[in-house]
Amino acid sequence: MALLRQEVEPAEAGLDPKALDRLDQHFAHYVDEGRLPGFLVAVSRGGRVAHLTTHGHRDLAAGRPVAPDTLWRIYSMTKPVTAVAALLLVEEGKLALDDPVGRHLPAFAEPRVYVEGSGTDVRTRPAAGPLLIRHLMTHTAGLTFAFYHCHPVDALYREANLESAVLPGSDLARTVDVYASLPLQFDPGTQWNYSVASNVLGRVIEVVSGRPLDEFLAERVFGPLGMTDAGFRVTDAQADRLAELYGETDDGGITPIPGLPLRNGRPRFLSGSGGLAASAHDIHRFMELLRRRGELDGTRLLAPETVDLMTSNHLPDGADLRSFGSRPAHDEPSNDGVGFGLGVSVVIDPSRTRAPAGLGTYGWSGVATTTFWIDPTRDLTVQFMTQVRPKTSHTMFTDLKRLVHEAVTD
Repeated sequence: MALLRQEVEPAEAGLDPKALDRLDQHFAHYVDEGRLPGFLVAVSRGGRVAHLTTHGHRDLAAGRPVAPDTLWRIYSMTKPVTAVAALLLVEEGKLALDDPVGRHLPAFAEPRVYVEGSGTDVRTRPAAGPLLIRHLMTHTAGLTFAFYHCHPVDALYREANLESAVLPGSDLARTVDVYASLPLQFDPGTQWNYSVASNVLGRVIEVVSGRPLDEFLAERVFGPLGMTDAGFRVTDAQADRLAELYGETDDGGITPIPGLPLRNGRPRFLSGSGGLAASAHDIHRFMELLRRRGELDGTRLLAPETVDLMTSNHLPDGADLRSFGSRPAHDEPSNDGVGFGLGVSVVIDPSRTRAPAGLGTYGWSGVATTTFWIDPTRDLTVQFMTQVRPKTSHTMFTDLKRLVHEAVTD
């Protein structure tokens, strides 16, 4: 186990201590009001941790406080990790961004696109072109999630028992085959729709590497980076450090809810979309790999050009998530000025973003209100960890970005 620690005083790193105190107090109010159980926030400049705060509890009923070694379900923050794993195979020449997915997963060899109808009365047509690996990594594949309730294909996912994106009792291979049996919402590459694509990418990694996803990540990503707690399961020795998961109630409070079955041994379903747990130290190490463009402590995982490619906008003609997004699911102000790279969002127009952000800032968030981002223009990395699944969208991340922005003095 490795702990994240403060390494430098805020002022030395170009951060205003008073502004950081306002940040801490802002989120402490969420805890005091019963809207969060507790949180961890860390702000770094030039790779050195200049601000680290833990507040509240990781488990309210047990009275266990949030600590630097707390383990968090990072859910969709798993997706950038899966993207890095895929890029390792790209650099080795075993995979290419323009490979048809069907080359590695034959069930996707002849994708079809929804035309009209519902239930068993659905009409489809052949896709205008192949589904490519880059479409998976940019969420332009035409895949979807069951929970959107925005498109008839969303309903087909629900009818296929994919409410939680996994076929109950099944493994990754079988679940991905079910995805492939359903029509795409649109032709690959023509729209952006956040989806189960990273699960498909995880399965591609397994097939191409010949290794289960958990073993590949452990050996090729977590081990070399010193991400000592990251993984798809929590061991008995780690169990007391795992934060309880809470859900938001109708009155704005929180209540314990079931989370990823991390304590039950190796999970049958290895989700490249959202299956990982990690500590703040693990997330810091992963951010440092990206900030340093593929190298950390003398270990190079990716070429600088590969990280640059990952963290550049891949939506066509400078489009952002709102303009290129599959509406109405993505027609929201938080998507203004934000494009998408390979597994991460990328700020392409700071003048249009809902919260202050430097040009080229990239990162991603998880459904349990976890987030990270890297701002290359300020040499700034930030992570925020808690464990609450909200009922609706909230301003928490917008407030966090504003408060961090106010703390930067140079």
